[in-house]
Amino acid sequence: MKVLIVFAHPERHSLNGALLDAAIAELQAQGHEVKVSDLYAMHWKAAVDRSDFPDLPSGERLKVGSASSREFAANGLTDDVKAEQEKLRWADTVILQFPLWWFAMPAILKGWIDRVYACGFAYGVGEHSDSRWGDRYGEGVMAGKRAMLIVTAGGWPEHYSERGINGQIDDLLFPINHGILFYPGFTVLPPFVAYRVDRLDEARFEIVSGQLRERMRTLATTAPIPYRKQNDGDYQIPIMELKTGLETPGAVRFALHVAEPKSS
Repeated sequence: MKVLIVFAHPERHSLNGALLDAAIAELQAQGHEVKVSDLYAMHWKAAVDRSDFPDLPSGERLKVGSASSREFAANGLTDDVKAEQEKLRWADTVILQFPLWWFAMPAILKGWIDRVYACGFAYGVGEHSDSRWGDRYGEGVMAGKRAMLIVTAGGWPEHYSERGINGQIDDLLFPINHGILFYPGFTVLPPFVAYRVDRLDEARFEIVSGQLRERMRTLATTAPIPYRKQNDGDYQIPIMELKTGLETPGAVRFALHVAEPKSS
């Protein structure tokens, strides 16, 4: 297996860094190839601006989608972006690792998505018609590849439970799992989340790192989140609403887009 880990933490000698080391060690022990994009170490440019589109005429108004599409088609994107796209093409499993800051990923990782996910590469692909609305949500360039999140959070697991004050962790991570990973076609595995990390002692770290190692050992066999594919008949095209009667009992909002797991 070829695994790309996109790592977003400003301190390599941190809990996140130690978990990254544990994940890499376990993956390599299993015979997998591993590449790491350490965004802070790379001094990754997070903000999209005119410099991302070298061929954009100086007097033309910047429209990011169309400029991205044009540069991608002409192989004109910047070298740093093209290098990360090549890593995504190379990998058959992609892991995004980050601390949960203000209920989201760090800005540098969001900036990696904004710049690397060019139009024509991660979105804006496929046929748009009365029966299809592009290759997305389970289809697209990343179809056939697996992806997952490794997330650290300072709060307790109860804080992120169904009745927890912070909101359920599956809801908080839905925009990333469904919108950033599933949208361009990844098969999305359940996230690995470590809680109460600000007070993690050595004994607890051994437990958490052991759990992470187990997840790395089972990357190929872990059942994915059963998100509904856009073009498999569950949605009304082109309005893209879930058809009536397909709801999993009790499901509302984000959970509507998760189907009943298929029995083995």
